[in-house]
Amino acid sequence: MPPLILVAAGILGGAALLRLAVRESRRINRELEEARKAKPAEKESMPKLRRDPDTGTYRPS
Repeated sequence: MPPLILVAAGILGGAALLRLAVRESRRINRELEEARKAKPAEKESMPKLRRDPDTGTYRPS
């Protein structure tokens, strides 16, 4: 019986993780779509990302 419970818990945990990943990807895609549809004046006010040569990460400029 305990292995069955562990398998069931693993399946439920995996399903929950998958659900969170799908929700997050939809949120990101929604934000990207809004940015694509933004008016040109709004696009100019959005911060641009520049690569920091010291750390190699991208930061708003």
